[in-house]
Amino acid sequence: MRFLLLMRHAKADPLAPGGSDFDRVLAPRGRSDAKTMGTYLARHRLVPDCVVVSPAARTRETWTQTSTAFGQMPPASFEDRLYDAAAPAVLDVIKQTADSVGTLLVIGHNPGLQELAAMLIASGDVETRERLSREFPTSAMATISFAVENWNAVHARGGRLEHFITPKWLRATSD
Repeated sequence: MRFLLLMRHAKADPLAPGGSDFDRVLAPRGRSDAKTMGTYLARHRLVPDCVVVSPAARTRETWTQTSTAFGQMPPASFEDRLYDAAAPAVLDVIKQTADSVGTLLVIGHNPGLQELAAMLIASGDVETRERLSREFPTSAMATISFAVENWNAVHARGGRLEHFITPKWLRATSD
C-alpha cells in the first residue's frame, strides 16, 4: 500500500509590483495554516517517509512550517519540475519515487495538484470527492491510497481518496 499526500502551498503574499511569482513568501495566515496542517499530519500518524517540494519560496516555506510538527524530519528534496507543473509532470515526479517510500508528500501548486488528484482518484467518499473537484484552496491536502507495489505503478483512476483536509475544515470541525 502506498499513500500519496498532495498539499498545495499555504496562503502567500500577493505579487508585489515588479516582483517575481517564484519569490513570493507566505502571508501570516499561510504560516499558521501550514503549522495547522503539520499538526494534523502528526496527530493522525500521516508523517511522510519522503517529501518532494517545488523550489518556489512559498512552497519551501510551507514545508518549513508544516515540518515543525514532526519529531524527526523526513528527508525532503526540491524538484524544479514541480514549479507551476501540470498534472502529468507531477505524476512523472511521483513515479520516480524510491520503492522504499510508503508515504510521499508532494508540496506544489494549483491547478496541477487538483487536476492530478481528480485524475488519480477512483473511489472514496462521494461528497469529499465532489468537494475536492470544486476547490483545492491554499494549504489543502488530499491523501490518496494505492494498492500497488511501487510508485511507478501509480496510474489514473488507480487511487482511493482517504482524506481531503483544509485548515478551514479543521477549524470548523475542531479535530
